[in-house]
Amino acid sequence: QGQLSILQEKIDHLERLLAENNEIISNIRDSVINLSESVKDGQKNPEAINFSQGSLSELFPSASVPLAVDSEDCLFASKSGSRGSGVQMLDVYDILPFDNPDGGVWKQGFDITYNENEWDSEPLQVFVVPHSHNDPGWLKTFDDYFRDQTQHILNNMVIKLQEDNRRKFIWSEISYFSKWWDGIDSQKKDAVKRLIKDGQFEIVTGGWVMPDEASPHYFALIDQLIEGHQWLERNLGVKPKSGWAVDPFGHSPTMAYLLKRTGFSNMLIQRVHYSVKKHFATQRTLEFFWRQNWDLGSSTDILCHMMPFYSYDVPHTCGPDPKICCQFDFKRLPGGRVSCPWRVPPEAIHAGNVQHRAWMILDQYRKKSKLFRTKVLLAPLGDDFRYAESSEWDQQYQNYQKLFDYMNAHPELHVKAQFGTLSDYFEALHKESNFGEKSSSSFFPILSGDFFTYADRDHHYWSGYFTSRPFYKRLDRVLESYLRAAEILYSLALVQSSKSYKMSVFPSVDNYKLLTEARRNLGLFQHHDAITGTSKDWVVVDYGTRLFHSLMNLKKVIVDSAHILILKDKGAYNYDTSTPFLKMDDVQSSQDSLPHKTVIKLTLQPRYLLIYNPMEQERFSVVSVNVNSPRVKLLSPSGKPVTVQISAVWDGATTVSHEAYQISFLAHLPPLGLGVYQLLEVPSSEASLADYNIYISGRNSVQEKPDRIFKIKEMQNSVDNIIIENSYMKLWFSGMSGLLEKINTKEDGKNHQMKMEFAWYGTTSNRDKSGAYLFLPDGDAK
Repeated sequence: QGQLSILQEKIDHLERLLAENNEIISNIRDSVINLSESVKDGQKNPEAINFSQGSLSELFPSASVPLAVDSEDCLFASKSGSRGSGVQMLDVYDILPFDNPDGGVWKQGFDITYNENEWDSEPLQVFVVPHSHNDPGWLKTFDDYFRDQTQHILNNMVIKLQEDNRRKFIWSEISYFSKWWDGIDSQKKDAVKRLIKDGQFEIVTGGWVMPDEASPHYFALIDQLIEGHQWLERNLGVKPKSGWAVDPFGHSPTMAYLLKRTGFSNMLIQRVHYSVKKHFATQRTLEFFWRQNWDLGSSTDILCHMMPFYSYDVPHTCGPDPKICCQFDFKRLPGGRVSCPWRVPPEAIHAGNVQHRAWMILDQYRKKSKLFRTKVLLAPLGDDFRYAESSEWDQQYQNYQKLFDYMNAHPELHVKAQFGTLSDYFEALHKESNFGEKSSSSFFPILSGDFFTYADRDHHYWSGYFTSRPFYKRLDRVLESYLRAAEILYSLALVQSSKSYKMSVFPSVDNYKLLTEARRNLGLFQHHDAITGTSKDWVVVDYGTRLFHSLMNLKKVIVDSAHILILKDKGAYNYDTSTPFLKMDDVQSSQDSLPHKTVIKLTLQPRYLLIYNPMEQERFSVVSVNVNSPRVKLLSPSGKPVTVQISAVWDGATTVSHEAYQISFLAHLPPLGLGVYQLLEVPSSEASLADYNIYISGRNSVQEKPDRIFKIKEMQNSVDNIIIENSYMKLWFSGMSGLLEKINTKEDGKNHQMKMEFAWYGTTSNRDKSGAYLFLPDGDAK
């Protein structure tokens, strides 16, 4: 039987290989056809083709070599199907020199030129998209930002968009939006719904926050997206359709995958390494279909727009020259609180200067459009916490409207300019790229891979935040696991509680509120200044406090739900808040303290130990709990004795505690199952005791007298190896350093030499230092 199944596996494996080979061969065939087409084109137009003699022979060993590069496109034959041209980010990182030459006005790019007549047959369509980036916590806490800025932005939005139906605005963070919504009257709510229906106001992405894309677990990314989308569905009846991520520190294909599965067809990203941006700008691949690495078809494709310049602020979004673009950020008009660092201020638009000013910004729009493949242009208009004052709405919208009116009234400029939402832009882009014979899938390249690690300038690599404030990164994961366990148990308990009158006192509504609040606190922490560790100290404490409160609340939900589920006699159910039926195994006393294990007091009467498996698979797992006596007996859910190991709980490096003992055993639980074990004190225990060897340096002996329970052997620190082993492997550690040096795997009898060492990086002596965001070492590790 065993050999048959091995044979079956081998056949399955061969079938898979065969399918992969067919795929590769068909890709090669397509590539050869494409090449021969290119050769024909090349004979008609010699400049159109440029590939080395070796290209064809190279096709056969590998299906992902560069095939042809012409002046416009960087083409790769990729393993992922033959649709369009494919860009694999690993290949891009290999070919980029990552140098940093001065590119002129666009420091990290190059000079852009154009021909005045390029738009004669097809005018440039410009969508100016006003936005305000609201961080749910960073330099201020979530609530302080809301009080000081965010509520005013949203209040002004309702008033100002209604003044002129050509005005548009986009918003992304639902954590803020929902807090504002709860405080406004029904008249304002109706106005918001009307603005959405009329296409003046658009919710983009619609997650609870704009999350970081490196530190969160995918579960929490999905959860904060669901929380935002369900809120929108319930309160506004809308479903977002375009993604907007201008501030996360690098971008992950996981986010693209989730947005596609959410039903989105478009997304936008901004923070990408400046060398990558420049490369994409030269290749005109800033807009692409982002495809998952493992997708052999095209089911994961989502159209992605990459912003080309340094930042999402106004100086870096109208075109390549920030000195000029800054003059079109009308919040910076003389007399205001912000000015232009390039020392040329904006001028209010009037009849006397509108011609010159319209020409200036049109020149920027045209140059920016040269980096893209269509005549449709996106020009974001906003920055952090913008549009808080009523006056800024007037400054930006009135001055821009004058510029648009002038441009649109002069057909010789060949431009149509207007305010737009993100989806207005993408709709126009789809229309344009499907024009005539071109299908959009071959019009834009296909890209696979990710955009980490981000650098915005010089050697400023944003990898410091991958490990900043690790205590809170851990707390995030703990809360996430408790939330999932609580949701499942609560759902099962809800079904139980509806079965009898006696159980109707189960606090289902209160617990549901606690679950929702926990989901929102976890969602808030996925924000790109929260889980990253890049906020100010007092903001971190605010996040930590929210996570901590929700952790305690989820423990309550778990205890309440488990109580109802384990009772044999449901008639005996009695809900009493003052004396919970169960206690949790670990206790954390404050948001910034480490958890410690509860010590279970044993008696001759059994104590019940309830273990829950929140996974959908059967599990065998080692469980450890602390008890107050080594004379312990453990019974399984079926009442049979269970083998137990007793280990010491250490007070410091060399002292054994006699207040607590750790017991460990193998628990076996069905999927989503609860097991009730019994712990009791007995006159003499049959448990296995752990033995200890303590390595000490110098002559000082630690033990005045032998320990009364554990066998503890003192070893003088020596150059001899320290060896530990079990039935699977044997390990050798250096007697000097304590670090692992050799592993012997017993199954094959092989020895594996290991070398471990600690290294440290200094920080630069420059003004710029490593910190919460950046990893900026002073050289190689020492």
